[in-house]
Amino acid sequence: MGTVTTADGIDIFFKDWGSGQPIVFSHGWPLSSDDWDAQMLFFLGHGYRVIAHDRRGHGRSTQSSDGHDMDHYADDLAAVTTHLDLHDAVHVGHSTGGGEVAHYIARHGESRVAKAVLISAVPPLMVRTDANPGGLPKGAFDDMQAQLAANRSEFYRALPSGPFYGFNRPGVEPSEAIIANWWRQGMMGGAKAHYDGIVAFSQTDFTEDLKKITVPVLVMHGDDDQIVPYADSGPLSAKLVQNGTLKTYPGFPHGMPTTQAETINTDLLAFLQS
Repeated sequence: MGTVTTADGIDIFFKDWGSGQPIVFSHGWPLSSDDWDAQMLFFLGHGYRVIAHDRRGHGRSTQSSDGHDMDHYADDLAAVTTHLDLHDAVHVGHSTGGGEVAHYIARHGESRVAKAVLISAVPPLMVRTDANPGGLPKGAFDDMQAQLAANRSEFYRALPSGPFYGFNRPGVEPSEAIIANWWRQGMMGGAKAHYDGIVAFSQTDFTEDLKKITVPVLVMHGDDDQIVPYADSGPLSAKLVQNGTLKTYPGFPHGMPTTQAETINTDLLAFLQS
């Protein structure tokens, strides 16, 4: 574990375990690298080098007042990969992290990148526009910001208790430990970063980024994702990249890397070995 200081003076916390081909994990909003525990231990055990960082304003990284946009997120990821001198890396991004991965590859090139994986990811564009009529209304994201500003702690209990992991679905048994760990990760970060981050993940259009990506890309998405709806995300991203494969998971929720870790890890490993 260590930190790298970015060009604008932000300390980015990262974990770097093992040796072998590197897998770099980019977490979702408003979490931290801890959200990848199930994946990092699994792939470490399979002989890979696993790296995950806390996005600026999240987890143990600097709680800066600004820079909470995809350009900075991508540049911060580049700072980590350059600092560690990673090559032939597989980049795996969940939710907002999927947008970060797409923007990083498009902005910084593929010289260090072997493959990419987008899991329940926000690209191509979440918010509804004239060009993206299937997106969610901007008011939905305005409401998220309002709930965060009113009582972040309560909001960070409600989201994992319900739609994030599908615990609001009939017959699904909620896990208090998973809910509490989501809340813990969220509350470690800064309210300002998380407030601004809602705009970053919902209003950034990744269409042109995706078109630039030539390395193999696996797009994994559950068709019961209540956070990033399936129809306007996964299938579109898989078509926009130049070498994409879509894997659809019937009934799986947004947080499937945690609740369905065995399935996700098995499929990730198969893609890495292919």
